[in-house]
Amino acid sequence: MSDRKPVYLTQEGLDDLKIELDDLINVKRPKNIQSIKEARSLGDLSENADYDAAKNEQAQLETRIKTIEKMLENAIIIKEVSKDKVGLGSLVAIQYIDDDEEDEYKIVGSQEADPFASKISNESPIAKALLNHKVGDVVTVDSPNGSYDVKITAIN
Repeated sequence: MSDRKPVYLTQEGLDDLKIELDDLINVKRPKNIQSIKEARSLGDLSENADYDAAKNEQAQLETRIKTIEKMLENAIIIKEVSKDKVGLGSLVAIQYIDDDEEDEYKIVGSQEADPFASKISNESPIAKALLNHKVGDVVTVDSPNGSYDVKITAIN
Protein backbone atom coordinates (compact mmCIF):
# COMPACT_ATOMS: atom_id res chain seq x y z
CA MET A 1 0.00 0.00 0.00
CA SER A 2 1.43 3.34 -1.08
CA ASP A 3 1.29 6.38 1.15
CA ARG A 4 2.12 8.72 -1.71
CA LYS A 5 -0.16 11.71 -1.97
CA PRO A 6 -1.71 12.12 -5.42
CA VAL A 7 -0.84 15.31 -7.29
CA TYR A 8 -3.83 16.56 -9.27
CA LEU A 9 -2.83 18.37 -12.45
CA THR A 10 -4.52 19.70 -15.55
CA GLN A 11 -2.93 18.69 -18.84
CA GLU A 12 -1.52 22.23 -19.04
CA GLY A 13 0.00 21.89 -15.56
CA LEU A 14 1.53 18.53 -16.48
CA ASP A 15 3.02 19.98 -19.67
CA ASP A 16 4.45 22.97 -17.74
CA LEU A 17 6.14 20.65 -15.22
CA LYS A 18 7.66 18.54 -18.00
CA ILE A 19 9.02 21.68 -19.69
CA GLU A 20 10.45 22.96 -16.40
CA LEU A 21 12.06 19.57 -15.65
CA ASP A 22 13.60 19.43 -19.13
CA ASP A 23 15.00 22.97 -18.68
CA LEU A 24 16.43 22.12 -15.24
CA ILE A 25 18.10 18.91 -16.43
CA ASN A 26 19.29 19.97 -19.89
CA VAL A 27 20.02 23.69 -19.47
CA LYS A 28 20.38 24.83 -15.87
CA ARG A 29 22.17 21.76 -14.49
CA PRO A 30 24.94 21.82 -17.16
CA LYS A 31 25.39 25.60 -16.67
CA ASN A 32 25.67 25.04 -12.92
CA ILE A 33 28.23 22.26 -13.36
CA GLN A 34 30.27 24.62 -15.54
CA SER A 35 30.01 27.37 -12.88
CA ILE A 36 31.29 24.94 -10.22
CA LYS A 37 34.23 23.91 -12.44
CA GLU A 38 35.15 27.53 -13.14
CA ALA A 39 34.90 28.51 -9.47
CA ARG A 40 36.94 25.46 -8.44
CA SER A 41 39.69 26.43 -10.91
CA LEU A 42 40.14 29.74 -9.07
CA GLY A 43 41.88 27.90 -6.25
CA ASP A 44 41.22 28.17 -2.50
CA LEU A 45 37.64 26.91 -1.97
CA SER A 46 37.45 28.00 1.68
CA GLU A 47 36.92 31.65 0.78
CA ASN A 48 35.52 31.27 -2.73
CA ALA A 49 32.12 33.02 -2.88
CA ASP A 50 31.53 31.95 -6.49
CA TYR A 51 32.04 28.32 -5.55
CA ASP A 52 29.71 28.61 -2.53
CA ALA A 53 27.04 30.29 -4.66
CA ALA A 54 27.32 27.63 -7.38
CA LYS A 55 27.10 24.79 -4.81
CA ASN A 56 24.02 26.42 -3.24
CA GLU A 57 22.42 26.75 -6.67
CA GLN A 58 23.25 23.09 -7.33
CA ALA A 59 21.44 22.04 -4.15
CA GLN A 60 18.38 24.08 -5.13
CA LEU A 61 18.37 22.67 -8.66
CA GLU A 62 18.65 19.08 -7.49
CA THR A 63 15.90 19.59 -4.89
CA ARG A 64 13.54 21.06 -7.51
CA ILE A 65 14.35 18.25 -9.98
CA LYS A 66 13.55 15.61 -7.34
CA THR A 67 10.35 17.45 -6.36
CA ILE A 68 9.11 17.60 -9.96
CA GLU A 69 10.02 13.96 -10.58
CA LYS A 70 7.99 12.91 -7.50
CA MET A 71 5.07 15.07 -8.62
CA LEU A 72 5.11 13.50 -12.08
CA GLU A 73 5.27 9.99 -10.56
CA ASN A 74 2.16 10.74 -8.49
CA ALA A 75 0.32 12.84 -11.07
CA ILE A 76 -3.35 12.27 -11.68
CA ILE A 77 -4.54 14.18 -14.73
CA ILE A 78 -7.84 16.00 -14.39
CA LYS A 79 -9.89 14.81 -17.36
CA GLU A 80 -13.17 16.13 -18.70
CA VAL A 81 -15.06 17.75 -15.90
CA SER A 82 -18.75 17.58 -15.17
CA LYS A 83 -20.81 20.67 -15.84
CA ASP A 84 -23.53 19.32 -13.51
CA LYS A 85 -21.58 19.68 -10.28
CA VAL A 86 -18.37 21.33 -9.12
CA GLY A 87 -15.27 19.16 -9.30
CA LEU A 88 -11.55 19.34 -9.92
CA GLY A 89 -10.99 21.31 -13.12
CA SER A 90 -14.32 23.14 -12.93
CA LEU A 91 -14.55 26.82 -13.75
CA VAL A 92 -17.06 28.07 -11.20
CA ALA A 93 -18.85 31.40 -11.09
CA ILE A 94 -20.04 32.41 -7.62
CA GLN A 95 -21.92 35.27 -6.05
CA TYR A 96 -21.15 36.35 -2.50
CA ILE A 97 -24.46 36.50 -0.61
CA ASP A 98 -23.46 39.37 1.70
CA ASP A 99 -22.48 41.91 -0.96
CA ASP A 100 -23.64 40.55 -4.35
CA GLU A 101 -20.03 40.62 -5.58
CA GLU A 102 -19.21 37.95 -8.15
CA ASP A 103 -16.06 35.94 -8.82
CA GLU A 104 -14.98 33.11 -11.06
CA TYR A 105 -12.47 30.45 -10.04
CA LYS A 106 -10.93 27.42 -11.66
CA ILE A 107 -10.48 24.61 -9.15
CA VAL A 108 -7.10 22.93 -9.63
CA GLY A 109 -4.72 20.75 -7.65
CA SER A 110 -2.60 22.51 -5.04
CA GLN A 111 0.51 22.46 -7.28
CA GLU A 112 -1.20 24.62 -9.90
CA ALA A 113 -2.95 27.04 -7.58
CA ASP A 114 -2.42 30.67 -8.56
CA PRO A 115 -4.83 33.06 -6.85
CA PHE A 116 -3.70 35.93 -9.11
CA ALA A 117 -4.88 33.89 -12.12
CA SER A 118 -8.10 32.87 -10.29
CA LYS A 119 -6.89 29.27 -9.97
CA ILE A 120 -7.63 27.98 -6.48
CA SER A 121 -6.49 24.79 -4.81
CA ASN A 122 -8.98 22.00 -4.28
CA GLU A 123 -7.70 22.08 -0.68
CA SER A 124 -8.66 25.74 -0.11
CA PRO A 125 -11.67 26.53 2.10
CA ILE A 126 -13.76 27.94 -0.75
CA ALA A 127 -13.04 25.00 -3.09
CA LYS A 128 -13.80 22.48 -0.34
CA ALA A 129 -17.15 24.17 0.20
CA LEU A 130 -17.99 24.24 -3.53
CA LEU A 131 -17.00 20.67 -4.46
CA ASN A 132 -19.88 18.38 -5.47
CA HIS A 133 -22.46 21.20 -5.42
CA LYS A 134 -24.65 22.35 -8.32
CA VAL A 135 -25.67 25.63 -9.96
CA GLY A 136 -28.09 27.44 -7.66
CA ASP A 137 -26.72 25.89 -4.47
CA VAL A 138 -25.81 28.24 -1.64
CA VAL A 139 -22.85 26.94 0.35
CA THR A 140 -21.15 28.11 3.51
CA VAL A 141 -17.41 28.67 3.30
CA ASP A 142 -15.54 28.20 6.58
CA SER A 143 -12.45 30.37 6.29
CA PRO A 144 -9.85 31.46 8.85
CA ASN A 145 -11.58 34.88 8.87
CA GLY A 146 -15.01 33.42 9.62
CA SER A 147 -17.83 31.87 7.64
CA TYR A 148 -19.62 33.36 4.65
CA ASP A 149 -22.14 32.17 2.08
CA VAL A 150 -21.78 32.00 -1.69
CA LYS A 151 -24.20 30.98 -4.43
CA ILE A 152 -22.98 28.96 -7.42
CA THR A 153 -24.17 30.79 -10.54
CA ALA A 154 -22.41 28.77 -13.28
CA ILE A 155 -20.17 25.76 -13.82
CA ASN A 156 -18.10 25.52 -16.99
